[in-house]
Amino acid sequence: MRIIVVILYALAVSRAAPAQTDARPEILVLGTYHMANPGRDIHNMAADDVLSAKRQLELTQLLEVLKRFKPTRIAIEASAGSERTTRDYNEYLAGRYTLTRNENDQLGLRLAKELGHKSVHAVDVDGDFQYMRVMNYAKANGKTARFDSMQARVARRVKQQSDFLQTHTVLETLGRMNSDSAAAEALASDMEFIYFGDLWEFAGPDLLTFWFQRNLRIYNRITALIESPSDKILVIYGAGHLGPLRQIIGADVRVRLRKLSDVTGQGASSRE
Repeated sequence: MRIIVVILYALAVSRAAPAQTDARPEILVLGTYHMANPGRDIHNMAADDVLSAKRQLELTQLLEVLKRFKPTRIAIEASAGSERTTRDYNEYLAGRYTLTRNENDQLGLRLAKELGHKSVHAVDVDGDFQYMRVMNYAKANGKTARFDSMQARVARRVKQQSDFLQTHTVLETLGRMNSDSAAAEALASDMEFIYFGDLWEFAGPDLLTFWFQRNLRIYNRITALIESPSDKILVIYGAGHLGPLRQIIGADVRVRLRKLSDVTGQGASSRE
């Protein structure tokens, strides 16, 4: 009986996932801060001028590291279906477009050109983030203190990232932001919203539903870029998406999840 159980388990595992030797597309999500300081998030990092000579040298260093991944396609946080990314990239290749401070330009367009890519792919899908609904629920149900405490922890984490950037390179900062521990901490912070709801008002769970829906839709657009098992897709996105996207990609046995630490040679767990 024990032998039968072992055989059945082995069959289940073999059907659940491809053999480790199978060639599979690789996806590396680079979580980044918003270099142009757009202030569109609830909590925003304070970034100095990425166009300064110092930061430009640091970006060159970062791009050289990303080249080690040998991406065949580059995906950025820009509206899927919009012609703007294609237009800007074509103009950039023709020497008629000046890169802005936005990370899509400084990392995505710049790296694609240096690698000789013919296109850059916009994969963002907008979503409904019902923050005010959760805040109002907390106020109406005696949970304001818990809500404020949750947001204060996020604000402290973002402030620590801002302070770190002031004394470190862009690569060092992104290394910290893309560490396993930082991604896990951010995802755990997202999950705190689950506690703001009841049988008649699922405010927090609904926020998370829409948040993960958006990231699932983004991943759908990323997978649409796959044409071959040898494809390597570099995804450049706001770091807030790093946890959900890693979780989604990691659950997809048809691809391999890669991390920044895979190309830097640095450990993925440290936040020091």
